[in-house]
Amino acid sequence: MSRAGLDKNPREVAAMFDGVARRYDLTNTVLSFGQDRRWRKVTRQLLAPQQDEKVLDLAAGSGVSTVEFARSGAYCVAADFSLGMLSVGKDRGVPLVAADALHLPFADDAFDAVTISFGLRNLADTVAGLREMRRVVRPGGRLVVCEFSTPTWQPFRGVYMNYLMRALPPIARAVSSNPDAYVYLAESIRSWPDQRALAELIAEAGWTDTTWKNLTSGAVAVHHATNPA
Repeated sequence: MSRAGLDKNPREVAAMFDGVARRYDLTNTVLSFGQDRRWRKVTRQLLAPQQDEKVLDLAAGSGVSTVEFARSGAYCVAADFSLGMLSVGKDRGVPLVAADALHLPFADDAFDAVTISFGLRNLADTVAGLREMRRVVRPGGRLVVCEFSTPTWQPFRGVYMNYLMRALPPIARAVSSNPDAYVYLAESIRSWPDQRALAELIAEAGWTDTTWKNLTSGAVAVHHATNPA
């Protein structure tokens, strides 16, 4: 099995997620000490999907987050470029689409909202991906990004970064079907922009009114933005 490099070659990233697909959701729950469920709940609350709205859940993996969003009565589509991940989610009861985030197979203005959880970090071109998301969302529509970020409390930041590089890989070896992939995970988190820098990238892609909410002392941040009319 493979792991991607920080150049984020799409084929390498897709192959890596194919390799972790079978136990990906379990591994995430273990590595986050169960916090992943709370992160999904807060993301849904900030997305605020409404009855009969069309929502694109990008980099949705096996569709766990998509099921969470669909509880509102919105029509939610799970899209991912890992066929292995989509295969794991085939019985979740939500539409699944194989899609490259940089070249989405959807018409302009097709959705009322788009969300991406822990997937923006894996795109080869962050701003291009955000622009493509904006293309498929109607004017006035919403973007919500849930992603790993930079802890805001300095003492916790040191503990967290040490956990990523020292504790995370051994834990992954115990529960993951491809533990080497979690070395990439740790490296990609450490190299990812902090909350304000990500907000600037979102604005560069044309979204407006960007705000964010820190979770788990800033280890995760949920950004919200609007597609201007």
